Amino acid sequence: MVAKLIDLVFGCKHSRYSFPVTVRGSRRPQAAALTGTYVACLDCGREFPYDWQQMKVITSSAEKRAYVAAVAAKPAT
Repeated sequence: MVAKLIDLVFGCKHSRYSFPVTVRGSRRPQAAALTGTYVACLDCGREFPYDWQQMKVITSSAEKRAYVAAVAAKPAT
């Protein structure tokens, strides 16, 4: 809780990201668990899930829920 408050006041703006990295295999970073692909902030090192279809970083909880709902609603091929 305190760490989130400090990060909110003095934290990184996450304006520079690495190239998206797709991880194949059983050992995935937590950020890649949602989409299989992640990017890292070049300033602070924090990792974020990345959506290749929409070509954007998934940063908020609402975006994560919307992504999961969209994947669940997609018919299986």
